[in-house]
Amino acid sequence: MRVIPWNPERWRPLFFTIWGGQIFSLLGSHLVQFALVWWLTDTTGSATVLAIGMMFALIPQIVATPFAGALVDRWNRRWVMIVADGGIALATAVLAVLFALDAIQIWHIYALVFVRSLGGAFHWATMQASTSMMVPEVHLTRVAGLNQTLAGVANIVSPPMGALLIVLIPMQGILAIDFVTAILAIVPLLFIAIPQPAPSGEREAERPHLLRDVVEGLRFLWHRSGLLVIIAIATILNLLAVPAFSLMPIYVKNHFGGGALQLATIQAMWGIGLIGGGLLLAAWGGFKRRIVTGMLALALQGIGIAVLGFTPAHLFWLAVGAALFAGLMNPIFNGSIMATLQTTVPHAMQGRVFALVLSGAQAMSPLGLAVAGPVADRFGIQLWYLLAGFASTAMGIAALFVPAVLRVESTAKSLKDEEKAVDADAADARPS
Repeated sequence: MRVIPWNPERWRPLFFTIWGGQIFSLLGSHLVQFALVWWLTDTTGSATVLAIGMMFALIPQIVATPFAGALVDRWNRRWVMIVADGGIALATAVLAVLFALDAIQIWHIYALVFVRSLGGAFHWATMQASTSMMVPEVHLTRVAGLNQTLAGVANIVSPPMGALLIVLIPMQGILAIDFVTAILAIVPLLFIAIPQPAPSGEREAERPHLLRDVVEGLRFLWHRSGLLVIIAIATILNLLAVPAFSLMPIYVKNHFGGGALQLATIQAMWGIGLIGGGLLLAAWGGFKRRIVTGMLALALQGIGIAVLGFTPAHLFWLAVGAALFAGLMNPIFNGSIMATLQTTVPHAMQGRVFALVLSGAQAMSPLGLAVAGPVADRFGIQLWYLLAGFASTAMGIAALFVPAVLRVESTAKSLKDEEKAVDADAADARPS
């Protein structure tokens, strides 16, 4: 089988062929997620069952992701993505067979959720680390905007499509769709090479332990205060914003006296905002300093979230507008920060650094969910939106006055130049 070598001059057709496969895989994953959550809800009616399922999805993201990132920096990235997608597809096929045989048990679904989350941990770290080597630096922010747009489309399209499919076909049919979309993501990777960072000669000779690689990633972050501030902001956002939006059904029902239609409306506006913000970032590319784009968007997103908390019960449409505005700012923040990390972290370190960022941020979500419930019951759900909104705005504005954050891109230039020199030396050292 002939593998097309990576050609920076033809990066667009090569990258977007791979990216196109990922589109199908993401949509298939969202369909399965919706269908499985609904099956558990309809079958058991138990909040505990759903909570346990969420924990099985979070555990690999928190525990395994740092090690996955270190392995991504060691292994062939193309094959990591192939094996990760293939493992997810195989697990999905097994579950489809169990549904077809009417032998399904709840623990089978927990196992699939765990496998999907573990494969996703490897896949996410690999794709983010590889994107910065496949896409020219000047276009990274636009590609990040396209990724955010895709996430918004999946959030809007998947629930109604999943609900329709549940009525039309059995569960094994929906799982089969996800299996096919996973294969569509794998096929381009079989024929297109993904560029690899050149390892240093010292690493090749010493063969460091996996744990040492993880510690090396932590040490890299520890000595870069600008990156630490960005990671701290992401962690606090997960602590406050994730519970706020997880409590949206209770907010709509108890505060506005609404039902499923009102909840669907406000969620749809959030999704439309995600699409609009992603497209805006893709077309615009942001300010020259990506970190300024991201932090301004974070501050504006916080205003939208705070308005949700201030909205009186009789002004539901103000809350809808606030959700739309916050959704518009969200992909501009996320895309700009991801592009900043991709241009700041050396290629050979990106797998483990991105994984540490994801793991640290995700670790706060269970804590936030555990605290948000009692706080909302005691003081009202609106308080949590006010906390999340004010914190977002304060962090976005304050970060613009932190020199280490503002210089995070400029100080990375010397690291990139040094890395290019190492890559060139490694290339010269290879036998012709």
